Amino acid sequence: MPAHSSSTIRLCIAGEGAMGSTHARIFASMPGVEVTALAVGDLRRGKQLAEQWNIPHCSDDLATTLARPDVDAVVLATPSGHHAEHAELAARLGKPMLIEIPAALNLEDTERLVRIQAETGVPMMVAHSRRFAPPHQYLRDRVRKGEFQLHHLVCETYFFRRNNLNMFGEPRTWVDSLLWHHACHTVDLFCWLLDETDVEVWGQRGPDHPQLGIPMDMTVAMRSRQRGTLLTMAMSFNNKGPFGGFYRYIGEEETYRAFRDELSDSEGKPVDVPQALPAFEAQDAEFIAALKEGRPSRCDIASVLPAMRALDRIDRIMHGKD
Repeated sequence: MPAHSSSTIRLCIAGEGAMGSTHARIFASMPGVEVTALAVGDLRRGKQLAEQWNIPHCSDDLATTLARPDVDAVVLATPSGHHAEHAELAARLGKPMLIEIPAALNLEDTERLVRIQAETGVPMMVAHSRRFAPPHQYLRDRVRKGEFQLHHLVCETYFFRRNNLNMFGEPRTWVDSLLWHHACHTVDLFCWLLDETDVEVWGQRGPDHPQLGIPMDMTVAMRSRQRGTLLTMAMSFNNKGPFGGFYRYIGEEETYRAFRDELSDSEGKPVDVPQALPAFEAQDAEFIAALKEGRPSRCDIASVLPAMRALDRIDRIMHGKD
């Protein structure tokens, strides 16, 4: 994969929702990056976002926008159900991409994107942001060095409460997935932490919401075949209270609590971690660095296949097919 020849990478951001806005904010202040275009579903909201971050071009035509000569790469922050379709479009147009998690809503489409990347040579990075969060980076390094023996990773994930809202509390035009989006973060984290490609899995789901048509509660369990380490995850769209992914690392030496970019010990005392950048900023910086250096990113689409295969098995178990 050749390094990017220009000192500045010109980006299109596709998506005017919470993550499109987040990426626009981060890239607006990143050296060597210029956001030249915004592709949106809602032009009214899109023009507001473009004005906020001084993005010169805004359109509701993704294909035409990606084909512009002043677009070198794209961040796909469109609704989850469109990720695979939009990623293939970008690849066929020769535009490297950062795909918001999940790469697709099923294993088959993810595997197809891996083949398309191999066929076209167009880089595809997936925004598995837990890999870039300072607490998880720190504890993974300690596990790999043998300094921390992880027995059990416990995660509680809570998001919107019975209303179809995004992370900023704004209405969504599409319905989120507890399994293929929110569980994807933690299933991938578990595989990545232990550097394992094949794990035992189990899961169960609550009843579908009568209007949204999705299960509002889930539990997922995993077990490392090599180490015997366990993962227990509870997820709910019914919970009232703070939302996000709350992690407890239960180890031989200590128990840690991780939330977003912060880590504390068993007594609640903050733990200093060496990484300077928050997760989203570190992730976006890696996307640009990989393009400029002409190398696969640390979250190349092929690297997320173990998690997507595990999610596929969990999905089949939940539906009584496995």
